[in-house]
Amino acid sequence: MSNLNVLGEELATCSTNPMTGFFRDGCCRTGAGDRGLHCVCVVLTEEFLVFSKKQGNDLITPRPEFSFPGLKPGDHWCLCVLRWKEAFDHGCAPKVDLNATSVVSLEFVDLEDLKKHSVS
Repeated sequence: MSNLNVLGEELATCSTNPMTGFFRDGCCRTGAGDRGLHCVCVVLTEEFLVFSKKQGNDLITPRPEFSFPGLKPGDHWCLCVLRWKEAFDHGCAPKVDLNATSVVSLEFVDLEDLKKHSVS
């Protein structure tokens, strides 16, 4: 499990409100059991949330049984890297916080593409 971001620096926290990350510690770290590779820290948009729901991943609807509050535009969230890539390929990728995006992401997406969508 790497604690480095895509810039080669210490991985920053993505969000604790809502609490995110595969390990629900606020960081976009991945490890054993994380089949989705939740390693891209994004700032959610309405366009992306609608796209994701159409793809079968409803991030909008609260699911209290899973302690999931439902997400809204502006929330920071650790997104699966392949979902981000899919949204990128469809022209609706959300912005990325490079400081809080795991270096593991670079196994699947180009740093330049992430930089083009950077919030900073």
